[in-house]
Amino acid sequence: MSSGTADGPGRPGEQPGASQAADERAYEHFVTGRRFLAERHPAQAAMYLERALALAPDKNSIRETLGRAYYALGRYDGAAREFDDVVRRAPTNDYAHFALARCLLKLGDVPAARREARLAVAMAPGNDDYRRALDDCLEAG
Repeated sequence: MSSGTADGPGRPGEQPGASQAADERAYEHFVTGRRFLAERHPAQAAMYLERALALAPDKNSIRETLGRAYYALGRYDGAAREFDDVVRRAPTNDYAHFALARCLLKLGDVPAARREARLAVAMAPGNDDYRRALDDCLEAG
């Protein structure tokens, strides 16, 4: 039996194409949020990225970019939640491990930060940013 309704594929009660329209809106919000982040407007970026995430909660690219916006705002707990979710969904994402390490260090969880930084360095040993993050973690405790 199909997972769709008599109205067509998708969620119950959805009109055909509603899912595609939501995906398109999520992408538009994501692009706008990414642009605001690049222009150093993290509050505006976070607003659009939160909207994108509400429409597409399974997109790691949105979570990662939202984590970057939260980090830029000094909202390290929110950033850590987003990066942790990315790490759980994509355990080989070296950038997410690196970013989570930076957040955890800011939050004072040095052992967890050190663990994440070590994972990032192990996955991408030539990355100087990851190595510096690990050095910061080692110096912190």
